Amino acid sequence: MNFYSPESQNPQPSSSRRRSNGVDHLILRELNPHVVIDHAEAEQTALTLMTFGSVRECCPKCQQGSLKLVLRQASVRMAHLFCAECESCFDASYADGEPALTI
Repeated sequence: MNFYSPESQNPQPSSSRRRSNGVDHLILRELNPHVVIDHAEAEQTALTLMTFGSVRECCPKCQQGSLKLVLRQASVRMAHLFCAECESCFDASYADGEPALTI
């Protein structure tokens, strides 16, 4: 898979969505990439996805890469966090169960 991160886009922190009450760590749950991304199984076809910056959490699976935010787009069914090192997809929620990747 090829990923594109727009250079001109600087995500601005949203005070309405950011947690400031000390409960701001994310609970990550691994997702099946075939459910999240269309054509993820087609190794011969290059798939280009746009990422929207890194998050502070490291990949819980490989402990190597930082996770990138991937929003819904042409071949992406749901917003998720992606590790380019081990090609894993994750959903994120707060400790109270509230989804972290909803707009």
